[in-house]
Amino acid sequence: MAIRSDAAMVLFYDVEGEPADHDGWHSHEHLHERLSIPGFLRATRWVATDGGPRNFVTYEVTGTDVATSPAYLARLNAPTVWTGAIMPRFRGMIRGFCSVLASRGYGLGARACVVRFLPLPGQEDRVAAEIADRIDGMAYRTGIASVQVMRPEAPPPMTREQALRGADRALPWLILATGYDADRLDAATRQVTAAVRDLLQEATMHGYALDHTATAEEVARTPRPAVTGPGGDPAG
Repeated sequence: MAIRSDAAMVLFYDVEGEPADHDGWHSHEHLHERLSIPGFLRATRWVATDGGPRNFVTYEVTGTDVATSPAYLARLNAPTVWTGAIMPRFRGMIRGFCSVLASRGYGLGARACVVRFLPLPGQEDRVAAEIADRIDGMAYRTGIASVQVMRPEAPPPMTREQALRGADRALPWLILATGYDADRLDAATRQVTAAVRDLLQEATMHGYALDHTATAEEVARTPRPAVTGPGGDPAG
């Protein structure tokens, strides 16, 4: 298994202003906060290498029902001061929960290729089957660590956090491929996408580099860092 479950929450977005402010908040408050919620297993932040939305974040979860769990919604409806300062700077948010239809390989490589796509109407099952068949071989090529195809589920409900940044755009289907050789990873992902291109309405691919990843188990044994406030560094 390339990821730890059969479900995930995925986000793509840019941030207006200094990226370091966002990254400090995301690493030292937000990841710890999210991974303290029951059902969240691992969080990973990636940063664009070729012009896509700067931030690509995945939260592996126990199931898509986490989207409407009382603990998760309570957190989203009570944003912290630091969150309240950062989220109005978010731009172009694409966010949603998805089911993992197929997953091959194991672990996460330091580089990722992400294809966002929409199947032609009526071709959803065929697209899912053909991609699943093609990533069987892809995941075990030199330079590749893991590959998965994900299908979006119903959009999550509006919350106070979302109101801070504006309405989210719906998450499309995804191919997420990770590896340790960026060129081989790019070529293999393009090959899989090209094989089903006639069955798609649209498809875009972007490259990302691993920036920070953490698990719920790590958070459970690590006190939440004290921070000096919006834009501040962890205290201590």
